[in-house]
Amino acid sequence: MGTLLLWVAFSFLVLFMLALDLGVFHRRAHAVGLREAAVWSVVWVAVSLSFNLGLWAWYGSQQALEFLAGYLIEKSFSVDNIFVFAVLFRYFDVEARYQHRVLFWGILGALAMRGVMIGTGAALISRFEWILYLFGAFLVVSGVRMMFYRPERFLPEQNPVLRLARLVLPITEDYEGQKFFVRRQGLRATPLFLVLLVIETTDLAFAVDSIPAIFVITQDPFIVYTSNVFAILGLRAFYFLLAGMMPYFRYLSAGLSLMLVFVGVKMLIEPWVHISILLSLGVVGLVLGVAIVASIYSAPTEPLDWNKKKGSGEEAGSGESGDVKHVS
Repeated sequence: MGTLLLWVAFSFLVLFMLALDLGVFHRRAHAVGLREAAVWSVVWVAVSLSFNLGLWAWYGSQQALEFLAGYLIEKSFSVDNIFVFAVLFRYFDVEARYQHRVLFWGILGALAMRGVMIGTGAALISRFEWILYLFGAFLVVSGVRMMFYRPERFLPEQNPVLRLARLVLPITEDYEGQKFFVRRQGLRATPLFLVLLVIETTDLAFAVDSIPAIFVITQDPFIVYTSNVFAILGLRAFYFLLAGMMPYFRYLSAGLSLMLVFVGVKMLIEPWVHISILLSLGVVGLVLGVAIVASIYSAPTEPLDWNKKKGSGEEAGSGESGDVKHVS
């Protein structure tokens, strides 16, 4: 569907909004408050839905529904990223005023990596159509595994990229404001760069599930990419808006796992049973809605302390001895 002009126009729109975000509204490092996060969340959702309406007007309901389904799927799976962001910032003791900058560059890197993954996936599907069945089987297996996955148990010190970086990179002992690198007896990375590395690698792991799920909905690379981009662009605002509430969404992972199983089964049975995009959208919305309502209904009266490492009283922010000194 996407012509060269459409790809260029969309890329310009994204770059313009990112430049406006970092260069104007977040030029100075500051802690993002609840009100600001709410406003930006509404802005990103409004821009995404406006783009969806544009697709409907120019290309018809089928493409618009495919975009909406892909957007909802990616938006749903990005909630798991919020769990991980919160654990990471606590683990590395990142000051609130620097968190937006880390997420900005992390999401910019995620856009580039997902673009490569989507381009590769589209090329493989166009040449080997049977690979969609592998995607379907993979999603079913991933969905079953996710049923037993708990994002709040994520331990940053087990990330292999983090371990490798600590071995090969010269790293400063303390943070240097919002800098990722400083010149001090040569070029040195700061602990903030380690946070960025882990954010990039964990997003890549999440993308391995979410991108094949969207390819089950549509094989149009433009719709797959744009739905991914719009979902990710609003992720920073969603983090600052929802991070404090995430411990209460206890059934969300179960809902996401059911969504993965559904889209995987949809792909596997497609030669015999066709499930329309409208029905798929309804199932995704129903599963997500039930998971959220059930989570809110069964929410604990006391906050869940999910920032602590399992099996010990040590907080996740303590890190490993000698690796990172926390900023007071």
